[in-house]
Amino acid sequence: MLNFSIKELCHSDIAQQYGINNNPSIEVSDNLLNLIFYLLQPLRDKIKKPMLISSGYRCPKLNSHPKIKGAANSNHLYGFAADVQVSGMTPRKFWLFVKESGLEYDECILEYNQWVHLAFRKGANRKRFFEIS
Repeated sequence: MLNFSIKELCHSDIAQQYGINNNPSIEVSDNLLNLIFYLLQPLRDKIKKPMLISSGYRCPKLNSHPKIKGAANSNHLYGFAADVQVSGMTPRKFWLFVKESGLEYDECILEYNQWVHLAFRKGANRKRFFEIS
């Protein structure tokens, strides 16, 4: 059973509030499915705790919105990334858990000690692991 959906990974309160269409293309949907199948769900199965997606896919208009200020080349733009928090676990502990999980990832970034940015690029994972303060 999957604990994640494309709909969940595309949801944005800011997009709704400002009337931004954040529906993914077929290519982005494929990337989101890869993110779910190869990284998010396997992590959820290993950790056995609920995982909250605070930000997934962001269309260019949403990504550049003043309340988001996403990077111009963000993995979120292509459906490669999700920002995650885990119920009952600090972001730092989850960040270290991902590193030790043995799973492939493109990026695993502890951001501001608030959430973990996870990215997966099928066939092109760089295993970037770092922290932003």
